[in-house]
Formats: sequence, C-alpha cells, structure tokens
Amino acid sequence: MGKIRAAITGVQGYVPDYVLTNAELETMVETSDEWITTRTGIKERRILKGEGQGTSVLAAKAAKGLLEKTNTDPAEIDLIICATVTPDMVFPATANIVSDEIGAVNAFSYDIGAACSGFIYALSTGATFIESGRYKKVIVIGADKMSSIIDYTDRTTCIIFGDGGGAVLLEPTEEEVGIMDFIHKADGAGAEFLNMKAGGSRYPATVETVMAREHFARQDGATVFKFAVTNMADYAAKIMERNDLNADDVNYLVAHQANKRIIDATARRMGVTDDKVMMNIERYGNTTSGTIPLLLWDYEKYLHKGDNLVLAAFGGGFTWGAMYVRWAYDSK
Repeated sequence: MGKIRAAITGVQGYVPDYVLTNAELETMVETSDEWITTRTGIKERRILKGEGQGTSVLAAKAAKGLLEKTNTDPAEIDLIICATVTPDMVFPATANIVSDEIGAVNAFSYDIGAACSGFIYALSTGATFIESGRYKKVIVIGADKMSSIIDYTDRTTCIIFGDGGGAVLLEPTEEEVGIMDFIHKADGAGAEFLNMKAGGSRYPATVETVMAREHFARQDGATVFKFAVTNMADYAAKIMERNDLNADDVNYLVAHQANKRIIDATARRMGVTDDKVMMNIERYGNTTSGTIPLLLWDYEKYLHKGDNLVLAAFGGGFTWGAMYVRWAYDSK
C-alpha cells in the first residue's frame, strides 16, 4: 500500500450578484478608479445584500454546488472545515450551520480563523485528517462576508474588500497527486497592524465601541504591505526549494488576492512569468478566506492532472504560508 495523500477532487465557488464598482466607491469616499486600480489592481467587488444574510450563505452555496458537481451524497461527508473571520455568530460555528444547510448529517464541523491565510491553514488541516486514514471525504471552505466589517467611510479599507467564497472536496489517493507539502507561520506581534479591535472578549460591544467605530477592520497599510511582500514571496520560494521545483516546473502561482503589487512581487521572487499567475482580484477584490478557492474555481478549466501549483497567503495575525499542490484531475 502506497502513501495516502489528500487530493482535491472538486472545487466550486460562489459570489453574490451585487457588483460594487470603483465608480460607485467614488461617490462614497474620496477616491478614483485610477487611484484604486493603480494601487490594488481592483476594478470591482461583490457584496452580499439582504437582511440576515451571513457568511454561511456564501459557504453553503459553494458547498452545495460542490456536492452537485462531484455527484457526492452529503451523508458521505465526514468533516467540514470553514475558514472565515466573519462568522454568522460567535457560536455556533459557521461550519455547523453549513453542515445543516447541505444535509451533511454524518459530518462534524468547525471553523478556522486565520484571516487571509485561513483557507490554506484549513486545507492542510483537512488533508491531515485524510492522510491519517480515518476520513474519506472532507469539505474545506473559505468564505467571508467582509462587507459586514468594513467601514465605508474609510477609503484605506473599503476599496479593497469584497464578499465571496469557495469550497473543495478532499479525498484519499495513493497517486503522486494532492497536497504534497506545506509551510505555515504566524507572528502575533503583527496583531496591532491588522485587526478588528472590538467585538471580542477583550473589548465587548458597548455603545462606546460602536460610536468609536471599533467594530470595523483596520490596518496599517504600509506595515502590512511590507510584511506581506516579504513573507508571501519568501515562503512561496521556500516551498519550491524544499520540493526541488524550479520556475519551469510550476504551472501556476495561486496567491491570495490582497493586492496586485504583492502578487507580482511573489511571482518575481519565484521566477514565474505572468501567464503562470492566477489573478481575479480585478473582479472580486480581497475576499479574505475566499480568494484562493475562488481562484481555483475560476481557473479549474485550465488545470490538468499533474499540474504543479504553489499556493501562498498572508493575513492578519500575522499569519502566512505556502503549499505545494499537485492537481489530481483533468477538468471536463
């Protein structure tokens, strides 16, 4: 019997219908399409509208589509992991709500909160359950309703983020495909530079925290940019070095869609050309945990069995890391 690996056997994404364009943002804050595009690469982002609509809506739609696409009975799912920093509620976990929505009656489920690195953290966690031999079908979701924690009077953040998510199915394989390797890192000293101050146990919601607008995401843009460029690029290069991959071996860089300049810097560090860089930031913005599964969904039709993918992310915490994935199937 060969080594058991976790293979991605299906991927599905979901984004809301409402499109928030740069032109609309020009009416809300002092900015311009040229300013946003030059600095971020973003042209538009999707927003989930409607009362009582939480991240579970995005996650459940992606998961339902995944089950239909892979012809999988929801009762066969053993585990659901949802990466998100915008859960519907503090508890229960958004993954619990999703498992009920999709009929995964035999699955246990929980959330992972690692900001923009959440999906790759969750993917490696799900892969480990598969590799143990204990579970056969694991759904890993990355989804965020970032519009719920964005201050639309703050032009430094409101231009960046959007809503969306995606899901992958992990199954065991003995072939030389699947999740091949990963490196994850974190540095809690970065907490002061990218956070949402209130709403947790340190600063519970009060009239004062609401009036002080402390329930919105905030960041020190220059510091975050510097750390992201350095760490995302360095660890994408490290995962290549550790697995004896050169630029010619890599079919695609699948980088967290935070900022086009950060993605370009990562590609240069790896030595890969622009045609090998998955990019959809211009249409969705930064969906936090949702960016990487949305990339895989958008580019699935171009992927072939055996393709070498390098996944890389950086997020609040600070959290960051990289993964080496060998694609497990030819798209139909």
